[in-house]
Amino acid sequence: MRQNRDGGSIVNIASTRAIMSEPNSEAYAATKGGIVALTHALAASLSKDKIRVNCISPGWIETGDYSQLRPIDHEQHLARRVGKPEDIARACLYLTDKENNFVTGINLIVDGGMTRKMIYVE
Repeated sequence: MRQNRDGGSIVNIASTRAIMSEPNSEAYAATKGGIVALTHALAASLSKDKIRVNCISPGWIETGDYSQLRPIDHEQHLARRVGKPEDIARACLYLTDKENNFVTGINLIVDGGMTRKMIYVE
């Protein structure tokens, strides 16, 4: 990628657990926080080669049977639904698009607004 005259793009995947926690999640939170920190450090180091480095922190992304989710599962998100894998895929496409070459070193939270609401229903 360093030899590519147009540079390139790296997208790391962390988690919203990098910025919020539940009991007994220290190791997981630390690793996800490390990915966020690594992202902005790499963005600084690789900028001279026109390599953009960003991170996506997904929230609740249902990869199983979406139809099995309860209404309350959806309602606790500001977006009024649980996330789907394609939500993360679209974020990756945004961050890797050459037209978005002014976006680097960020942690893009893709969670339907759940971290802003800060209320979880069991």
